Amino acid sequence: MTDATQDIPNSNPFSQVPIEITISVGKARPLVRDMLRLQRDSVLPLDRRVDDPVELYVGDKLIARGELTEVEGDPNGQLAVRLTEVADLQNGL
Repeated sequence: MTDATQDIPNSNPFSQVPIEITISVGKARPLVRDMLRLQRDSVLPLDRRVDDPVELYVGDKLIARGELTEVEGDPNGQLAVRLTEVADLQNGL
């Protein structure tokens, strides 16, 4: 991954197609018996801390890393991701 950003030409018709990016904040590995006991207000510990980086994926391809933040000026505290590393996507996903 690199921190470099480059201008992407808009001449490609696919450049206007929206894609879904999944943000991974961590993984949990509960035992099946613990999973069956989950209910409202249960706590499921993750393998990461609050201040650890999150990972951004398109499908199963890691495209970037970043940190969770709030959208500036949003009164509802909407979450966003500030990118800290971005993969070189010039050769495709």
